[in-house]
Amino acid sequence: MFSPESLFSLESFEHHALFDALSFVWLALSRLEEYLRSVPLGHEGAIAGVYLERPELIFIGEGTVVEPGAFIRGPAVIGRNCCIRHGAYLRGNVLVGDGCVIGHATEVKHSILLNNSRAAHFAFVGDSILGNDVNLGAGVKCANLRLDGECVQLRHKKETVSTGLRKLGALVGDGCQIGCNTVLNPGTVLGKETVCCPNISLGGVIEEKMFVRKKQELLCERER
Repeated sequence: MFSPESLFSLESFEHHALFDALSFVWLALSRLEEYLRSVPLGHEGAIAGVYLERPELIFIGEGTVVEPGAFIRGPAVIGRNCCIRHGAYLRGNVLVGDGCVIGHATEVKHSILLNNSRAAHFAFVGDSILGNDVNLGAGVKCANLRLDGECVQLRHKKETVSTGLRKLGALVGDGCQIGCNTVLNPGTVLGKETVCCPNISLGGVIEEKMFVRKKQELLCERER
């Protein structure tokens, strides 16, 4: 449940090497800064109305549109054919795949977005990994710090695993859909193709193809 392959299809992700030989998927976040400094970076010239902090540590792929009013701090890699909308805030150590959307008033910090993921409206993505084709509804928050400040632990089938990380947000499998104003608490793991209704607070580990509504009730396995 915690391996990269259990949550993501990595064949088409250009930066799949980041996940090589990892037993636990969250370790990719520990590797992220070093990995970003190992790939070709550097953005030449200005983008109209966009603030680039440390542009020599920023890569923006072909076909990507960065709208005026966005803020990007390096190191950051943004893939091809993405849209970084007005008011987006990329705080550094961000890796974005192809075809992604980071929208107005969305903050992304020390996170990985695989291909075609969308955080289009008023979201917070901190110390998190979003799989392919994930959609965060407006106002979704991937909280990354426990209230007591202790390291994040994951509990699954009576087993407790310490991540060793004080800050860890959500690990969201391919194809998940998260409804508006939902909070994913630190260390939330969502299996592939899970759907979460709006206005709920989630935590723990949820298996793939589940439908989650108020009070984190697991209704049924989704139809294939």
